[in-house]
Amino acid sequence: MKLIVGLGNPGGKYKNTRHNAGFLVVDELEKLNLPNMVLFKPQKFMNRSGAEVKKWLKKWKGRTLPDLYVVHDDLDIPLGKFKIQFGKGPKVHNGLSSIYEQLGTKDFWHIRIGIDGDRDGKSGEDFVLENWRPEEREVINLTIINIINFIKTI
Repeated sequence: MKLIVGLGNPGGKYKNTRHNAGFLVVDELEKLNLPNMVLFKPQKFMNRSGAEVKKWLKKWKGRTLPDLYVVHDDLDIPLGKFKIQFGKGPKVHNGLSSIYEQLGTKDFWHIRIGIDGDRDGKSGEDFVLENWRPEEREVINLTIINIINFIKTI
């Protein structure tokens, strides 16, 4: 059994922002009803998602962290690319920092969705909270398909 956690911010205001890339993947996975997977979107703001993940893992007594996959946006990776890595995430990500703090480790799978693109001089914090531009959304939709194809194999 795998726990797939998609990171994002709850509420309509954030639904179409780059920071909610993890939510988008989980939304698509929900449509597939894949066996041996539990899907979870924390309903606290990004910087408090660690406590929610910790609660879920407590329900999973006897499971190991390699059963945990956290799907998240990543400014260190170009738009349209993704990486799957164990124990390695971006330099800065408040959602992951919260999870690391709550779990006391980085030893789980990171599915890192590249969102870096033309920031127009904006800070990373401002950029991730903006809505996708239409041309970016087309690219990210294809990226999500590729991520889902990987997830089907785990």
